[in-house]
Amino acid sequence: MNILQNKIDFALIITATNANPNGDPLDGNRPRENFDGFSEISDVCIKRKIRNRLQDMGEKIFVQSDDRCDDGCDSLRKRAESNEGLKAISKGRNTNREEYARKACEEWIDVRSFGQVFAFKGDNVSVGVRGPVTVQQAVSIDPVNIVSIQITKSVNGERDKAGKSSDTMGMKHRVEFGIYVIKGSINCQLAEKTGFTEEDAEKIKEALKTLFENDCSSARPEGSMEVCHLYWWKHDCKTPKYSSAQVFRSLKVKRKKGVRKPSSYDDYEITVDELDGVTPEIYDMV
Repeated sequence: MNILQNKIDFALIITATNANPNGDPLDGNRPRENFDGFSEISDVCIKRKIRNRLQDMGEKIFVQSDDRCDDGCDSLRKRAESNEGLKAISKGRNTNREEYARKACEEWIDVRSFGQVFAFKGDNVSVGVRGPVTVQQAVSIDPVNIVSIQITKSVNGERDKAGKSSDTMGMKHRVEFGIYVIKGSINCQLAEKTGFTEEDAEKIKEALKTLFENDCSSARPEGSMEVCHLYWWKHDCKTPKYSSAQVFRSLKVKRKKGVRKPSSYDDYEITVDELDGVTPEIYDMV
């Protein structure tokens, strides 16, 4: 397998319709938003979905969510300690950190993609891996309208001595409509260190194109989150003349003239400025 030789920038345009893209646990699980009313999706949330899709594709994942555990390990420590290759390298303070990181990158695609810190309570050594794949926090193009409704649970969880207990009250929140741009890059210099390959980049691309497969929930019903377009810029060298910021600025998502309250993807106009020597692969999923 060939180590990645060409820097990659990518942008994913997604929509949320009557869904909670990323709840804020410090705000009653309301959709995340900034002080100006723009909706946000954290980079951690996005990488979780990428990991899940890679796992669906049969790849080995180190940071697995509990409901998707496929190896019987109920913690990151147990997953690391149960790996025979890492166990042979682990020698307390005398552990070869570079060899440990190399073996971890070989074993798990999310480690060689996003990086990982192997530091567990009581250990005498910690190992850090910097990954080549970085993902930015996604922000909606326009401010969003968040709708909150009160819900009740009318079924008893336990039998009450006095008879039927009172209904449990709760709140449910959703974004009426929002369009977001997820931006990310893949760095060749760090790819060399982790062993990230051209094939790994293609797997990341496929994961992005199907980001919301098997991701439905009460907060995100099937079809409420949609991947619309993927823009994939593959440069002609490791360190191209255009920075990631310049590449991302070439993609423009604007509300169409006359649209006061956007309610669908069709209410927006998307254009890409030409950059000499680098043309994006465009994947239309609408």
